[in-house]
Amino acid sequence: MPTRLNPYVMFPGTAREAMQHYESVLGGTLTVHTFADSGAAGEGVDPDGVMHAMLETPDGFTLMASDLPPGMEHQPGNHLSISLSGDDASSLRRWWEALSAGGTVTVPLEKQMWGDEFGACVDRFGVSWMVNIAAS
Repeated sequence: MPTRLNPYVMFPGTAREAMQHYESVLGGTLTVHTFADSGAAGEGVDPDGVMHAMLETPDGFTLMASDLPPGMEHQPGNHLSISLSGDDASSLRRWWEALSAGGTVTVPLEKQMWGDEFGACVDRFGVSWMVNIAAS
């Protein structure tokens, strides 16, 4: 397997719902392992909670996630965003619409001074996304 860098997002009990949403937005194959699957379902641990989830998409994206274990405080990243960029305007616009739905648009997807279309949002799960459509 080649070395790769990919985002890993931790959720306060909503990892399964979030990853299923991202699967519906980005397509691909979602694999979910629960705490019970791993034998880690002890005291205070939801056995159906997500210990590890991985979404691999046809476009070559990999997104990983888990639910926080008991006692770990949820601190959403204020300085972390997941960026989707490229020249496939149709796919990028479709992903933008689905990711921003039910969330907060912080920068509307529109042409910017550098010539590309760019938008930023925080989705309904508190994850920040940036979408950049390269000018043709």
